Amino acid sequence: MRVTWSAGTTLTFRLDPEDEITGQASDEYPIKLATNSCSIGGVPGDAHPDLYAVASWTIVAPWTRRRITFDRAVSAELAQALHDGWGIEAGPVGAQPRRPGARLAISYSGGADSVAAATIFPEAPFVHFRRVAHPRVPNRWPHYRSDVLAKLAARTGRELSTVTSDLEYTLAEPRPGYPEHHAVAAGALLLADRLDLGGLGFGYEMGSRWLGGGRYLWRFTPDNPMWAPHGRWGRLFAAAGVHIVLPVGGVSEAVTMRLALGSPLREQVRWCLRGTDGPCRNCGKCLYKELIQAAVERRPLDTPITADRPVARKYLKKPPYGGQEMIQYGLARVPGIENTLFAPALDYFDVSEESTSWLDRCYPPALEEIPERWRAQAAAFMEENVGLMTEPEVRRVESWGSA
Repeated sequence: MRVTWSAGTTLTFRLDPEDEITGQASDEYPIKLATNSCSIGGVPGDAHPDLYAVASWTIVAPWTRRRITFDRAVSAELAQALHDGWGIEAGPVGAQPRRPGARLAISYSGGADSVAAATIFPEAPFVHFRRVAHPRVPNRWPHYRSDVLAKLAARTGRELSTVTSDLEYTLAEPRPGYPEHHAVAAGALLLADRLDLGGLGFGYEMGSRWLGGGRYLWRFTPDNPMWAPHGRWGRLFAAAGVHIVLPVGGVSEAVTMRLALGSPLREQVRWCLRGTDGPCRNCGKCLYKELIQAAVERRPLDTPITADRPVARKYLKKPPYGGQEMIQYGLARVPGIENTLFAPALDYFDVSEESTSWLDRCYPPALEEIPERWRAQAAAFMEENVGLMTEPEVRRVESWGSA
């Protein structure tokens, strides 16, 4: 793979003979390449070469098989991180490594998890990624309202950098999206020098960090390749002087929902990408988040979605389900759940408030993963507002999926 940045904001890449247009993201999801260029707006044109290298890698990694050649020299440390993590030969080598900055920014999506992370660090600036049209690739997802999310981000009153990019259109299949989950950070990486960043906070919670996520594993994953600081992506970001930070990595989506709805940013919370004046209430994500919100608020489910809708069919089948721990949490807490589309799922679980109470507290090892510069603030917030798990609850996390 050969990558070139024009004016510091337009990436063009050319496949080597051994590279393939069909690849896999880090979570083993198959994706197919659509085009070999994209642009990133709202960023300077003079970032450190290691930042350009990591931003490039978040986009081209799925299709690169053996080597990557950058248009500027990178540090030996960055090249080593690519080799150790992916077996990729990277070059040319010759730059000095980037020293970490002093600040933490939040990769801000506006969803409940992102808002919860932002609540822990109220002084942190936001970097918001906004999808824009590609000059050559038709938009096959016109219902995705990135403009709405950007407007809501602007209303938060926080220091905000909005990055615009068409990088999601590099995917032909299955649909427009990030080649790697980390591509959402491509703009933040290129802003790292300007913003003096040493860390970038993401809203990934316990399900994503420790319980395997929703689409590739359903078990305890301490060595999660995407989000563990000792994993290949964590080491790569650290080599560029921008540590991955998961402020809510030790808590469930029930906790992030509660924190977000109690936050000063409550009015800007939006997890649905289809609605204009509010969540669309008809997509799968709205259904899932409604179950969590109803459980947190101890009220009946309020959704127009019925059991015959495609987005509900998976809950009529035998598990596992994506976000299964939160399905169990909702089944144990939503009044009248037996009269809803989730009723069939009750046959597969023996759940109660007591058996799911571990999801109301923080898993302590997640705090230990936060870089020391920001660890004390996150730990103090969790101790005061959430509470830490007991040893038996810790064992519940660490035995997840083993039965």
